[in-house]
Amino acid sequence: MTPQRIISVVPSQTELLFDLGLNEEIIGITRFCIHPADKVKQKTLVGGTKTLNLNLIHKLNPDFVLANKEENTREQIESLRQRYTVHVTDVNTLPDALSMIREAGALVGKRIEAEALANRIEDSLLPFSQAPSLTVAYLIWRKPYMVAATDTFIHAMLEQAGFRNAFAGQTRYPVMSAEELRNARPDLIFLSSEPYPFGQKHIVELQAICPSARIRLVDGEVFSWYGSRLLQASDYFRNLRNEIDQSV
Repeated sequence: MTPQRIISVVPSQTELLFDLGLNEEIIGITRFCIHPADKVKQKTLVGGTKTLNLNLIHKLNPDFVLANKEENTREQIESLRQRYTVHVTDVNTLPDALSMIREAGALVGKRIEAEALANRIEDSLLPFSQAPSLTVAYLIWRKPYMVAATDTFIHAMLEQAGFRNAFAGQTRYPVMSAEELRNARPDLIFLSSEPYPFGQKHIVELQAICPSARIRLVDGEVFSWYGSRLLQASDYFRNLRNEIDQSV
């Protein structure tokens, strides 16, 4: 039976559901679900991705909850599974993302729309023809510094954009000291807009640690959101590459 009372507890997947044509069916989202802005403001907030308000979710009485292995906590999701149909996605690569879009779409009664969207994304994400040359340290957190290494969706997107991950020899999100960042000697340092809100003042801080690196503030949503926002990725990567090439 097609779900009629949906709660999405992952920002990128919330945006996906709206873009698939759902609106009235979505009854609950997290406070980090900010797109599309005109639609999310009408929905009930059920806490943060890792701090769900289970009592409020019970009051909403969903018939379908869309979650993610990395972004939500196992304990809370298992608790919800005892009472509701919960679909947990696991996305680390672009093929994973395309499969997630198709599968989630089918589960919410939007199989045709999801297939069309996945095909559009697949057609738009053409890999850069040149061999990856510039190494990138992609920072997601400060105090302590944390980087995105392999086995992450960010790593897959860095490769898609034609870069080499400076920390490809490690996995997930390792903590790095200033000395370890310096010793990695990355050509580029990307400071993500999320989950930590890096800004201009942090460029100076990182430049002192890695004086030879070129540092850029980048859109964390483009690099880490694995739903319909992937439609924006190719143009964003092309512009980013052009800016970097022109700065040499």
